[in-house]
Amino acid sequence: MTRIGARELIGRILDAGRWTSWDTPPRRVAAPGSAYEAELAAARERTGCDEAVITGEGLLRGRRVAFVVSEFGFLAGSIGLATADRIVAAVERATAERLPLLAAPSSGGTRMQEGTAAFVQMARITAAVMRHRAAGLPYLVYLRHPTTGGVLASWGSLGHVTAAEPGALIGFLGPRVYEALHGEPFPPGVQVAENLAAKGVVDAVVGIDELPDVAARALSVLCAGQAPARGGRPRPAAPEPAADDTPAWESIERSRRADRPGVRELLRYGARDVTVLSGTGEGEADPGLLLALARFGEAACVVVGQDRRSQRSGHPIGPAGLRVARRGMRLARELHLPLLTVVDTPGAVLSAEAEERGLAGEIARCLAELTTLPGPTLCVLLGEGTGGAALALLPTDRVLCARHGWLSPLPPEGASVIVHRTTARAAEMAQAQGVRSADLLAAGIADHLLPECPDAAAEPRAFCTRTAAAIAAHLAELTAADPADRMAARDRRLQGPPPA
Repeated sequence: MTRIGARELIGRILDAGRWTSWDTPPRRVAAPGSAYEAELAAARERTGCDEAVITGEGLLRGRRVAFVVSEFGFLAGSIGLATADRIVAAVERATAERLPLLAAPSSGGTRMQEGTAAFVQMARITAAVMRHRAAGLPYLVYLRHPTTGGVLASWGSLGHVTAAEPGALIGFLGPRVYEALHGEPFPPGVQVAENLAAKGVVDAVVGIDELPDVAARALSVLCAGQAPARGGRPRPAAPEPAADDTPAWESIERSRRADRPGVRELLRYGARDVTVLSGTGEGEADPGLLLALARFGEAACVVVGQDRRSQRSGHPIGPAGLRVARRGMRLARELHLPLLTVVDTPGAVLSAEAEERGLAGEIARCLAELTTLPGPTLCVLLGEGTGGAALALLPTDRVLCARHGWLSPLPPEGASVIVHRTTARAAEMAQAQGVRSADLLAAGIADHLLPECPDAAAEPRAFCTRTAAAIAAHLAELTAADPADRMAARDRRLQGPPPA
């Protein structure tokens, strides 16, 4: 594939192609008269660069950003002592000036001419990146062809959002080294950007000319946590509708309609600046769980939503899906963003594999992380709410419930089997267990009813637009609230109502 240099990449990403260098002359690392000194001189002559990375700042769709971009033509973009000096200095300056950082590695890894001393610099670079992230600042990574070795195993794999160049070779061990060591070629199609996106290692495959818009859209949400919260109490999006007496079983049947809108329609019709992320970023993906960055009105948030269509077409939520949800919770925590959860699930997968991979433990860890998040949290019970998979995303500062949304420890058919030894009394069990929206409001489990006129499936766009307006209003109100008061209210909510 065609490889472009660092300067051309920067020129194509930043506004008007203009940027300001942060680079200073690198320290001397090669012995005078050595072969390595000659290699460095030849690399400088060939690329016009004095090291294997270029750092600096510029504007990305009007937003000031810092960058670290590899020059592969300079000794295969390898990282030596002077290279590490430059990367760390740039990361630390970006942190001090509170700038989002865009990294675009393209490297074979450690500079072999400098050996172990260069190898351990990967830990030093990682520490600088993690200090940047700990400061609540966004770190975006764009993996270019090729990115391998220690670079991928350090600063190349730490992005809040990670994209990759189409067709890029991305892997821990370069295929040439693998073949030399093992006497056979590495399996084809594995270390390719598109495969790694499908497996949840990277979030998206993005062409260079698409990158500015994709990065700017993500930063519009990721940087929102740095802005001070606006004061005031927003008005509700609509008057609070009265709960009705719809039988529980009618709501359950309506919630199971194949044409009922889900989280993807909610984002399509009601949100903007949407960036969908792929999987855990650690090699797991689950189509039943959608993770995204988005804005509802002016409120930016991380969205963790159960995708009803994927679940009902053979992809029920499993342990990997809950780990994707926890990635979203960590993003919200680290970048001081509100978290929106969308509950819409017929229940978690029931299988031997799910048990062996710790399904119950992942539900517990979701509950632990969600209930202790310091930022605002909001749940939308959009449709079905069955079992532990629903509970894992439920305990938030506020819960909005669709008119035909419902919540139950088991599918009503399963509850009927336990109590009556038959599924035939499922409707009776649902009514008795208090699963419907009216019951959830009365019990204080839900706070606000989202109207359906008469059914979300009959008016998908209108329903999603109304729901999005309610989300925007409640997120704005929660964000404007005093954090100590909000956390105290959450604690009271978790304790439940006092004894009668």
